[in-house]
Amino acid sequence: MTEERRRVPVEQSGKGRARASAEPDPCECPRLDPYEWHEVESDWSDITFARIGIPAFFGVPVGFWANRRKLVARAEAAGTVPEDAMLLMGPGRLRRTVMLEVEDADTSRREVVTPGGVVFTRLLPAPWGQMRTLVKETREMARERYGRDPAAIWVWYLTCQTCSPDREFETLFVAHYPKRPESRDGG
Repeated sequence: MTEERRRVPVEQSGKGRARASAEPDPCECPRLDPYEWHEVESDWSDITFARIGIPAFFGVPVGFWANRRKLVARAEAAGTVPEDAMLLMGPGRLRRTVMLEVEDADTSRREVVTPGGVVFTRLLPAPWGQMRTLVKETREMARERYGRDPAAIWVWYLTCQTCSPDREFETLFVAHYPKRPESRDGG
C-alpha cells in the first residue's frame, strides 16, 4: 500500500504537517510553581522514595520504561504514590538510580529510601546539550551557598516528548545535602 503524497509549498518546507486540531494535545506532565521551586531550600526529613537501579550506556538509561513500570510497582507495594510524584534520576555513566516519591511507605523495605536533610532546587529550561552545564552551575551555586559540594544532584524531567519543546524542556535540578549545612547567604 502506498502512502498518499502531498505537495508542500517551499516556504513551508521543513515545518512538518499541521495538526488536525488547533488545540494542543492535553498533557498530564507536572507543572511546578517557580516561586516554590526555583533557587529554594526545602526540608526533606519526611520525603520517602522507592528506588531502582537502571543500567546506562554513557549516562543514557537502557530499558527506562520497563524499569519505570517495575519502580511504580515497587512504590505502590511500599505505600501510596501521590499524584504528580517526583521521579528523580541520579548521576551515573553505567548505572543510574531512579527514585519515585511514595507516601506512607514501609521504610523497612530495602527499595525504600528516606534521603533526609535538605535540598537546594533550581527550576530551569534544559534543552538538549545543556544538561552538563546546568548540573555544574547548580553544584557551584549550592557550593557557594553552603560552603561544600552537595552529596548528589538529581534531576526531575518535568516534560514529555509532546510538551517538551513548548515548555523548553523544563527540568528541576535537586542538590541534596543529607545534613543541613550552614547557609553562607544568611538563608
